[in-house]
Amino acid sequence: MRSPYLVPVIVGCAYLMQSLDSTVIATALPEIGKTFGEDPVRLNVAITSYLLSLAVFIPISGWLADRFGGRTILVLAIGIFAAASVLCGISQSIPELVGARIVQGFGGAMMVPVGRLIILRTMPKADLVQAMSYLTVPAVMGPALGPPIGGFIATYGSWRWIFFINVPIGIVGVLLVMRFIANVREEHVPPLDLRGFVLTGVGLAALLYGFETMGRDFLPLWAVIGLLGVGAACLALFAIHARLTPEPIVDPELLRLPTVSASVLGGGLFRIGVGALPFLLAMQLQVAFGLTPFASGLITFIGAVGALFTKFAAPPTIRNLGFRRVMIANGVIGAIFLFACALFSAETPHIVMLAILFVGGFFRSLQFTCIGTLGYAEVPPAMMSRANTLATMAQQLFLSLGVGLAALILHVSERARGGTAMTTTDIVVAYVIIAALGLLSVLYFVRLHPNVGADMSGYRPPR
Repeated sequence: MRSPYLVPVIVGCAYLMQSLDSTVIATALPEIGKTFGEDPVRLNVAITSYLLSLAVFIPISGWLADRFGGRTILVLAIGIFAAASVLCGISQSIPELVGARIVQGFGGAMMVPVGRLIILRTMPKADLVQAMSYLTVPAVMGPALGPPIGGFIATYGSWRWIFFINVPIGIVGVLLVMRFIANVREEHVPPLDLRGFVLTGVGLAALLYGFETMGRDFLPLWAVIGLLGVGAACLALFAIHARLTPEPIVDPELLRLPTVSASVLGGGLFRIGVGALPFLLAMQLQVAFGLTPFASGLITFIGAVGALFTKFAAPPTIRNLGFRRVMIANGVIGAIFLFACALFSAETPHIVMLAILFVGGFFRSLQFTCIGTLGYAEVPPAMMSRANTLATMAQQLFLSLGVGLAALILHVSERARGGTAMTTTDIVVAYVIIAALGLLSVLYFVRLHPNVGADMSGYRPPR
């Protein structure tokens, strides 16, 4: 039980609980709507309220872990998340559900970043590739498992169990964290950068909500543009504030490090495709091809199975080829497999779809392992929590941008051809544009040194 990979597995389980909950509710919205007598479209507020809470509190997670200890905050986060899940499950109205989701988002905002920070501070650099591969699997599995699990529970049981299943997982998680994870903390913690916290929280929340509603007709166009403008302005003000503050809550200067820039910005372009894929597949399989949500979810689930193999393949692959080669190749391969999804039709054999999604899931997971590990190669130990917060903020932004951008492309393509309903043509256009953006990530990776991250991967270049 004292395996060096025990801590990553424990944190990975918390990651899976959080990522599952973020996606599983979407499939159950029609059933929740029946319970409350509301239009399912209106219930989208249950999803956005969680995302906004997540966005507001992510920036403070690193400071809390430094101040009170990683184990303390992780236990608190899991406890809050599980308790809020109970409140979601017993809610009797939309306001009650939304309030519980906001509390749940607060717990989720601390759970994953703090768990990853604990790994970064307790694992030797030589073991980080393997450790991060354990975290990558739930990151890919959550969005893939969410639709079939949500569809199954909503179809054959009560939607309330979507939230209740978090309780036993949370209890086990708290016990494991208390037993096996050290309470690592910083000795000298600066005062909380309150102004920075407000600017980053409001900025990130506005951008995320703007991306989520973009192209979906939930809000008027002027409101979406206003949200994006407020978000961008807040983050721009924070960039100025960070230069004038000795200890900002997030340090944008870290982007000057090549590995951080490649991980956050190059990795962000890659994450756009990953964020868009579940949404586009759902539109393609359910709306265009007429499959049920459960059948669609079973097909998309295969990508998570492919991701499982990453934890075995990532360390030897990166050790033999090096981070730079693997990330360049994966940037190209990932774009190819996204484009391949555009070639699906209603007549495409399901076995062909499954094969493409399986292999694509493997390579996406491998790329996430590289991105998530290499971003900390040059970060000094004292800056680790700020780097972790920066990476988490960027991850949420780019994943949400992927969904919003895909929805916007579908909307614009439909309007451009004068249609009144989405067709496979619109979906193909979205796939091609999203795949092209993923391909652009390679531009960040080719600038890296050939031996970058060798102390993490064990890579030895040929002489």
